[in-house]
Amino acid sequence: MQTDIGYFEEGQLGKTYDVKLLKRMVPFIRPFTKTIFWSVMLVVCITLLDLALPYATKVAIDRYIVPKAETAAENSSAGPKTNTRWITADLDRADVRAVVGNHPDLFELKGSQALIKLADLERLDKREIAVIRQNDIRGLGYISALFLAVIVLDFIFNFFQKLIMQYTGQMIMHNLRMRLFTHIQSLSMAFFTRNPVGRLVTRVTNDVQNMDELFTSVITFIFKDLFLLFGIGVVLIVLNWKLALATFAVMPIVFVATAIFSVKARDIFRILRIKIAEINTRFAETIGGIKVIQLFRNETDNYRQFEKLNHENYLAGMRQIRVLGLFLPAVEVLGVLATAIVIYYGGGETLAGTLSLGSLVAFISYMKMFFRPIRDLAEKYNILQNAMASAERIFLILDSRSRLPLPAPDDREHQLAKIETIDLDNVFFHYVADEPVLQAIDLTINAGETLGVVGPTGSGKTTLVNLLARFYDPSSGQVRLNGRDLRGYDPQAFRSKMALVMQDPFLFSETVRKNIFRADGHMTPAEMDTILKMSNCEAVIDRLPDGPETVLSEGGASISSGERQLISIARAFARNPQLILFDEATSYIDTETEIKIQDAMEKLMSGRTSVIVAHRLSTVRHADRIIVLNRGRIVETGSHEELMDRRGFYYHLHQVQV
Repeated sequence: MQTDIGYFEEGQLGKTYDVKLLKRMVPFIRPFTKTIFWSVMLVVCITLLDLALPYATKVAIDRYIVPKAETAAENSSAGPKTNTRWITADLDRADVRAVVGNHPDLFELKGSQALIKLADLERLDKREIAVIRQNDIRGLGYISALFLAVIVLDFIFNFFQKLIMQYTGQMIMHNLRMRLFTHIQSLSMAFFTRNPVGRLVTRVTNDVQNMDELFTSVITFIFKDLFLLFGIGVVLIVLNWKLALATFAVMPIVFVATAIFSVKARDIFRILRIKIAEINTRFAETIGGIKVIQLFRNETDNYRQFEKLNHENYLAGMRQIRVLGLFLPAVEVLGVLATAIVIYYGGGETLAGTLSLGSLVAFISYMKMFFRPIRDLAEKYNILQNAMASAERIFLILDSRSRLPLPAPDDREHQLAKIETIDLDNVFFHYVADEPVLQAIDLTINAGETLGVVGPTGSGKTTLVNLLARFYDPSSGQVRLNGRDLRGYDPQAFRSKMALVMQDPFLFSETVRKNIFRADGHMTPAEMDTILKMSNCEAVIDRLPDGPETVLSEGGASISSGERQLISIARAFARNPQLILFDEATSYIDTETEIKIQDAMEKLMSGRTSVIVAHRLSTVRHADRIIVLNRGRIVETGSHEELMDRRGFYYHLHQVQV
């Protein structure tokens, strides 16, 4: 059988559109609209608090530390003082009057206030300065308290905003992973034939985890940082629109640099996701095939292949670093350039008296805040593109329709009480076009009959079992159950009445009890003991350290293949099936264990319809009927004695095994 294990999905990816991918996330986000709304409200509050701090600094400088030049003394005897900075003191206080009385030549009186030039303050001693500037000191105390309050509120709002977004991101990620897991479980065997385990594991783990950062970081960036940029722009224009326009002159360069970065980064992130998937797949194959690798001393060749993948991932990572290494310094340089413009142009206006010192300091603070989100853009874009690359692959799986068609709801209601007959009518099947595996199969299996299926390797025996279990649908022809096309039944309906014992049974990393009685928790202890006895599992379980509560390792690797097969037969017993399928159930088993397995199989088949696929002809010797497959066709049919008397294909197979 030929399979396509290449990275087909990466090959299908063309130009993607983030907006479309984000729209597809809306159904997962919609249940959390309220929490996101409150998060956005907190973001607005945080943004307003961030904007308040530099403005509070401006007020502290202009009003309490270095008052701006004003014309407060224009009508005094000294004449207009347009470019003079004045400190005002209240004459209602006795200590102020005492200082003014000691230095009458330094003060000018205006009503109930005394004014002194800022430059003349140095002629007073420290105690007198404290008396004259006590209002300013009190004002600075209020500003400091305001700063503390803003910082505390900012901490509280940030805490709850991050808590809400982390909760939202975790819940969306939980729902997305469950949706992906449920969808993968519903896909047909053909899908798993084409897709390596490592790739699927990457989708459910790493790719979904990347989506969490999209919700917790990028959504915050969209609201908080964009609100902050807009708010800073408005405040700068209000402070001094000419200076704001001068500093905004660097913005076109920033936009061009961002556009170039986004184009370069997207391709790199896509390559990185592909390489991670390939590394995971190679590593999963290495772990799964470690016995073969070590037995055939293939470690060096396998190492070189992994080294090649890892080096390609390293090169892609270095490309990412180079792009970031150019973008981040470029934004930093542009930020310094904007600050230099503010210092040069704004400093000149401050010296000319048209711009206060506090406004200049606030302007510089706002410019630093303005470029902080732009610098963060690289990190946020990192996260966004990583998430978008993961979203592409997640939705590629969710869009997969590689599943067996279900019957219409009306047909699905058809009840299946008992399996009477199974018919294969002119069935053809192929995994790959123009490479038929089964050809013109005509076969009827009656209730209670034991059918043996034999033939050389590659003749289509296992494929026949896959069609009976409807893991695949025939390429042409029909498989009918009780005269009705198998596709007309809900798969769960007829699979609940069958059991499959495979050549290499799969056991879960759970207790032996759960592996056997997974779907039959309502059984009584006496019924469980009967099943264990009928399947010859009692001796196996008695040897285990914790009996039926012994936890098996992955795939049941901690016990022998024969013991796994006996547990698998016990699991089939627990289902009480009407149809039992055995696919090479006695292969690779020692003679003693084979006797136990055959005894358990005979008990299991008693009164049930059975199909036994076997390589050893002794396994099907007592079957009611045997069909012989060769190159996908039925070449002989009959009982063991009849086939031996014909001295045909079956006879030659028997002679080879004797």
